[in-house]
Amino acid sequence: MDQNQIQQQANNQENTYNVPPIKHVDIPRQDSQESATQNSAASINIPAPSQIQQQPQPAESQQIETEPAAKEAEPQKQPEPATPKNVGPSKLELLQDAILAGNIPQMVLNIISYALEVRSSDIHIEPEQNTVRLRYRVDGVLRQIVEYPLNIHPAVVSRVKIMSNLKIDEQRIPQDGRCEVTTKENREMDLRVSTLPTVNGEKIVMRLQDRSRKIPDLPELGLDKHNFELLKDALELPNGIILTSGPTGSGKTTTLYSCLSRLNDIKVNILTIEDPVEIQMNGLNQSQVHPDIDYTFASGLRTALRQDPDIIMVGEIRDKETIQIAIEASLTGHLVLSTIHTNSSVETLTRILNLGIQDFLMASTIELIIAQRLVRRLCSNCMKPAKPDKLLMERINNALENLGPKYLLTEEQLKNPTFYEPVGCEECDNVGYKGRVGLYEILRMNNELRKLILANANTIEIEKKAMEMGMVSLEQAGIIKAIQGTTSVDEVYRVAKKMESNQQ
Repeated sequence: MDQNQIQQQANNQENTYNVPPIKHVDIPRQDSQESATQNSAASINIPAPSQIQQQPQPAESQQIETEPAAKEAEPQKQPEPATPKNVGPSKLELLQDAILAGNIPQMVLNIISYALEVRSSDIHIEPEQNTVRLRYRVDGVLRQIVEYPLNIHPAVVSRVKIMSNLKIDEQRIPQDGRCEVTTKENREMDLRVSTLPTVNGEKIVMRLQDRSRKIPDLPELGLDKHNFELLKDALELPNGIILTSGPTGSGKTTTLYSCLSRLNDIKVNILTIEDPVEIQMNGLNQSQVHPDIDYTFASGLRTALRQDPDIIMVGEIRDKETIQIAIEASLTGHLVLSTIHTNSSVETLTRILNLGIQDFLMASTIELIIAQRLVRRLCSNCMKPAKPDKLLMERINNALENLGPKYLLTEEQLKNPTFYEPVGCEECDNVGYKGRVGLYEILRMNNELRKLILANANTIEIEKKAMEMGMVSLEQAGIIKAIQGTTSVDEVYRVAKKMESNQQ
């Protein structure tokens, strides 16, 4: 064995025994890539890097050689332009997948996300005996979306409680909370969360409030020309009280903010006392009450009078103290806007008297009362003409005969009214309705009505006089919308049934 073979055998033994077997884990990634490159280069007879340095080539030739390979790879990266933008699972499918996978955080987020997509105002999560039912309130009507197993409901409740900063371990009493959510579309949402213990578990209701939504102008809310002029004149008064009435979810707050958007000016100081502050508007001084620390509507309104205001908006009149302070503010030269829970504009007067307010104070301060409802708007893509039955047509004709401002309809519409009904299509999710519009009954105070109030006249007498002087009732406002093709007769009487006996 010659000397070269002995040296080669010694080197092999040194490499075998002197390198620890664990060192291959600590080899840097770059070295492994370089060694792999060298091995691959050797397998296809490419010169080593040292040889390339000894025989340099111009940069232009290297670029020319690599460009064809890049061009050949380009067509493989281009299968995307042919696919439409909306390809992929819908939000409902994502919600269903999250339920099947048991992914609770993703499930809760998809519940909220899908509710925003379908324009829901409230989310209802209701445990039943065997399953949990998920329903959305869309355009004022509840729709069932999905059901999920009862065994994952406690985890869903805990997730919602964590989001709204509620006590997770408290399941015996109701809890109220709120949280802020920002969607992928950068929409800022307020969630008002309420939990209620039931025999099958805790029920959750979440009210959605879009903080980034645009405040509609008064004509966009559904006010006709007659009512718009009445409200516009009342907003130009230097002092007085303007009230909006109606059930929860009838659009009272939106109407007040539409009024405030018209009054918002650099020359006036506007203060609002709310619970909670649902819509933030630049130029307004908005304050939220906290009843748990005795900061109520009454105390907030009393403090607002020391802030040199011109216009005050109170979220709701609930008790005698609040209405008394509102009347005092009106008498001292302030314009006060607020809401109150009554069924009609005339019944608001009775409600205020029942709170203990003297009739002469009410007659001298209240300038305008609005009663409103929201009805679903017919889908313009699928609605069709309809003919009401004989009994319904008698009610409609009776309401149209007592209509004060006849100019709201043409002569042809008054003689031969045409009505429409829902059908259902893909555009409206096979419901027949899409969106909502307001019905408004506006009582504008005048000297004739003030005399009746001071004479202790009853509600029927005051309403009859107001109708003679041009007030449009909720029933009449709805029939006008139905004749114009905005909504259906069934939808009108769904919200205005309580006015029927008074109109006949």
